[in-house]
Amino acid sequence: MMRTTGQGKAQKEQAVTAVEAQLIERLKKLPPSRVAEVADFVEFLAAREERAAAAQRLTEGLARLDALSLPGLSEDEVEAEIQAARQQGRTTLAT
Repeated sequence: MMRTTGQGKAQKEQAVTAVEAQLIERLKKLPPSRVAEVADFVEFLAAREERAAAAQRLTEGLARLDALSLPGLSEDEVEAEIQAARQQGRTTLAT
């Protein structure tokens, strides 16, 4: 018998809820210093996920850019772009 997407999702959510409950119970038994360590580790994991997602977006963006087959920029064109961006930044800060 095949499960529908809704049933599979509901079961997954129940499993996550059970894991969350187990974690909370374990956290309640830890001294405050260990809870702080757990919080730091969770922040580390969240930051790593954010970096991985950003790297994936960058990779996808570079692939789309490469697919355009645009001609490369010369060093002078790159320098002109940098100077224009710096000038725009200065103008924005001045206002």
